[in-house]
Amino acid sequence: MAEKSYETVLCFFFFFIIIISFSTISVSAQVCENTTGIFIPNSPYDNNRRLILSTLASNVTAHDGYFNSSMGLGPDRVYAMGMCAPGAEPNVCSQCIETASDGLLQNCPNQVDAFSWSGNETLCLVRYTNRSFSGLLVMESLGAIASNADTKLNQTYFDSVWTKLMFGMISNISSSSSAGNSRSKYYADEDDVVQLSDFRNISALMQCTPDVSFEDCDVCLRTNVINYQTCCRRKQGGVISRPSCFFRWELYPFIGASDLIYLQPSTPPSLTPSPVSKEPSPTVPSHVSKKDTRISGGVIAAIVVAVVVALILITLGVVIFKKRKQKQEIEIPTESIQFDLNTIEAATNNFFERNKLGEGGFGEVYKGMLMNGTEVAVKRLSKTSGQGEVEFKNEVIVVAKLQHRNLVRLLGFSLQGEEKLLVYEFVPNKSLNYFLFDPKKRTQLDWAVRRNIIWGITRGILYLHQDSRFKIIHRDLKASNILLDADMNPKIADFGMARIFGINQTVANTSKVVGTFGYMPPEYVANGQFSTKSDVYSFGVLILEIISGKKNSSFYQMEGLDTLGE
Repeated sequence: MAEKSYETVLCFFFFFIIIISFSTISVSAQVCENTTGIFIPNSPYDNNRRLILSTLASNVTAHDGYFNSSMGLGPDRVYAMGMCAPGAEPNVCSQCIETASDGLLQNCPNQVDAFSWSGNETLCLVRYTNRSFSGLLVMESLGAIASNADTKLNQTYFDSVWTKLMFGMISNISSSSSAGNSRSKYYADEDDVVQLSDFRNISALMQCTPDVSFEDCDVCLRTNVINYQTCCRRKQGGVISRPSCFFRWELYPFIGASDLIYLQPSTPPSLTPSPVSKEPSPTVPSHVSKKDTRISGGVIAAIVVAVVVALILITLGVVIFKKRKQKQEIEIPTESIQFDLNTIEAATNNFFERNKLGEGGFGEVYKGMLMNGTEVAVKRLSKTSGQGEVEFKNEVIVVAKLQHRNLVRLLGFSLQGEEKLLVYEFVPNKSLNYFLFDPKKRTQLDWAVRRNIIWGITRGILYLHQDSRFKIIHRDLKASNILLDADMNPKIADFGMARIFGINQTVANTSKVVGTFGYMPPEYVANGQFSTKSDVYSFGVLILEIISGKKNSSFYQMEGLDTLGE
């Protein structure tokens, strides 16, 4: 009996958590504007952007939920704004601003103009740009998100009620100007109860930034509603966002909104009475108040929502379980060997410090010796590095398919617990930059050796782009990724950023620009576009370094043009 009671409590708790989590579904409407210009990462503009966004959360909470300021001078000046919906708790507001700011820094790496309406427990806005915008209505930038599901209701009647409700909300915002509330421009109030043939509620929220006038707020919100009707009609909810205003509606409750329409289990309003049945229908008696009706409908809606979310969570649980099970079973070509962790620890003397050969972008490299006397280089990925399991799998799969004298050879790998290890052939002379940029060691690189290195890298790139079974773009060619064997022959290494192209594919795009600045072509830095030409550009920079013996960071930069050369 006690066991059954325990199970009942667990079921009730699980049901309660489902209801709470469903009612706090977050929204993130983020726009990185690509038409107003870009900046170079780590430039003065970027530094000002990072600094002003890092202090925005504390400034917003210190100024009652709204703050705008600027930082820097001239073309490097950054204007920023942060705000939270009225009534938000300071700690909740601060967390929302921090999350939105971090999202912009991560997802808008070089755009000079971006904004994000975000929130879980409240709604907030973070915006930055390179021009003053206080008091200006901005309509050009637009973000639109729509539900994948259709309403499946009487569309004509639903559209009529929905349109009346939304424009009624806008009118209520405008009318609040006469009440002297010039700051809020926020509306999510409980108003009307309209009967429709469903059990659900329509929840909605509208917000303008405090700096725009009520007239501009009215224009912005009306345009958002019209945009939604144009792009997303018949959907079960969605978001239309602009820098100056925000509009969201759903067929489920969410934090910050209110249930504006109760979709009651009856036919649309009609003068014809319902037919009599043997069993009483679940209609609400006429003497029940509006509030009572809403509570009973909410209970029914909660049950439906709980069932749906439970099914979703079960499905997600199965998927996550399968993925976790597959983490230790990465499909690797038969050319590679999976080593036991104990074997690698013994080979490197438990990663002894004296065996360390160096450190890369994603971890450390150790020298080791296998039981058969083979010398190896073990790349140990850091647990806190940016290279996760995806990049690890990518490097194993890519390098295992490659067999060329000018490419470093992968002997095997190990994936056990939190350890991700790659075992390469040992290349005794370390990397090219170890010699090239050292005043004493560079004397070993006479012109014959340098020419041989250039030719070897050329053969390796040609193999990657044309002669291998797959067309592979390295994306991170640089001096530190060129290893030198005992005879000073070059071997291209570090394929963590590499991408495999299709047979007829010539170009690709990515939203995450990776690699090393100074070796990246402009179209890759600006637009994330890369191809075989990207490697050729990096190789060109590398050739200049090999010939001149200078790092590309020491080359002059002409104003208005990124140029390599003295």
